[in-house]
This record gives sequence, C-alpha cells and structure tokens, in this order.
Amino acid sequence: MKRAIWRIILALPFLLLLSGCVERTAVLNPQGPVARTQYDLIMWSVGFMLFIIVVVFALFAFVLIRYREKPENADYEPPEEEGNTLLEIVWTAIPILIVIALAVPTVKATFALEKPPTDKVEPITIHVTAANWKWIFSYPEENIETVNYVHIPAGVPVKFKLTSVGPMNSFWVPELGGQKYAMDGMETELILQADKPGSYMGRSANFSGEKFAHMEFEVIAQTSRDFKQWVDEVKATAPKLNEDKYAQILEPGLVGRMTFSNTHLEWIDHAEQNSHHANGESAGDDDGQDHNMATDSHHHTE
Repeated sequence: MKRAIWRIILALPFLLLLSGCVERTAVLNPQGPVARTQYDLIMWSVGFMLFIIVVVFALFAFVLIRYREKPENADYEPPEEEGNTLLEIVWTAIPILIVIALAVPTVKATFALEKPPTDKVEPITIHVTAANWKWIFSYPEENIETVNYVHIPAGVPVKFKLTSVGPMNSFWVPELGGQKYAMDGMETELILQADKPGSYMGRSANFSGEKFAHMEFEVIAQTSRDFKQWVDEVKATAPKLNEDKYAQILEPGLVGRMTFSNTHLEWIDHAEQNSHHANGESAGDDDGQDHNMATDSHHHTE
C-alpha cells in the first residue's frame, strides 16, 4: 500500500507536465503587456517560494542526518540553553526579508497596471455593464453597443469602465490580464491590451446565481483598420436600442450576441446610481417613485 502511494506521488509532476502539452493554462499564456507583467510576477513568486521550500527541506534533511541518534551518542545530554541572540535575530529577519522580496514587486506591478502600458497610443474607452447573466459593452465614442462580445483594436490600450446591475460580478479575460469587480452603483476601471489580433475568452469570476457558468463573452482583437471597418458596419446596419429593449435585456436570463447602433448611456448610467431619474430624464409611470427613491438614497448617503 505504501509503495502504491509513493508511486502516485512521484507520478504527479509528470502528469502535470503532460497536461501542459495538451493545452496551456490561459493565465500562463499572456497575450498582452498587462497579462505579461502579471505572469512575470506569478513566476517570480512561485520561483522564490520554491527556493524557500528547497532550502527548508535541505536544512531539515541535514539536521535529521547530522544529529540523528547513533550508538556513540546514545547517552548524550544537550546543555541547558537560555537563549541565543544571534539565532533569534536571524529567524526574525528572514521572514521580514521574504515579505519584502514578495511585496515590493507586487506593489510596483499593481500601481503600474493602473496606467496604460504605453503613452504613445491613446487608449479607447469601453463601458462594461454586468447583468444576470450577460455582459453589455458600450462604446461612448463610437456610439455603438454589443452584448456578450466585444471588439477591440490590437496594440491599443483599452480602458474598461466596469459597473453592474444587481449582483456583483468580476470581469476577467485570463489571457489579457487579471480580474476586477463590477459593482452596482459604482464604477471601477481595468486597463487591458492585446498584442496581436485574435480571439480571447472572458468570463465572470464571481458567483452570481444559477446561470453563472454561462456568463461568458468573447474579446475579438483586430487591426486598427479592421476595427474601424467593423465600427462603420455596425453604425450602418445595426438596429437602434430603446429603453424597452434594454429593459428586456436586463431581465435575468441568458441571451445571445446582440449589436446596436447606439448605447444605453443615452438615458442611464448605472455607475451613477440611476441619476437620470433624479434629473427627471426618464419618462414612464414609475418616474415619481423612482425619483423619490433616488432622492432618498442621495440624502441617505449624505
């Protein structure tokens, strides 16, 4: 039985290597500068921690072998020790140095990723609204909107402005960068960039209900020329989005891909706590009630 357990343990590294030959893990396959910075940070952390593990086990093995009981020292009694200042300094300093070695590159990378990877190219802005269970992408500069897929120009930083309708979600495109939360009534920003044209799958990384597993979207990176051509085509051929249609999209459930030649930002911005109601911009039977709710919420937060 013991021999079988040891065989399984020894075979695990080889199984992991073989699985990597079939398909690389998306997180470990960076396709943009943001993902590459995070990949380097992951590799540094893993390598450093493996080094610590090797040192600890080497010292452990050395102590076991060097100071094991033998016939010649069977009657040995160690002297009484009250303390050792040098050793106490060493085992206090080592954890501090380990924390510094991991914290410094992590903090530097975290702050660096809050800015576009390059100053030479102006980033484009795309608003992202998470709902049960779909992703809505609004292009305020191009005045178009898509559902469950998004086109971006390759080699250009993209500033995603994230918000949510209802439950909190987490926007994640593993091959392009780490995740960030999308929250109701708030706006967070995530900057990503694709090195080259291609298709990259994104998903929600925060459980939000029964159809959470289907809450996926595709990021299609194109050359700048192809991206502009796609935008022009959408403007010329896609239908207009109205408030009734948008309300249907927001209802809990799954929907397919959709494309519109305008955006819901014309009448509502969920990141601003439905401030359009407070300004009296929305028409309908519930205007008075919604206006009062927005006003009460405003006073409450004050």
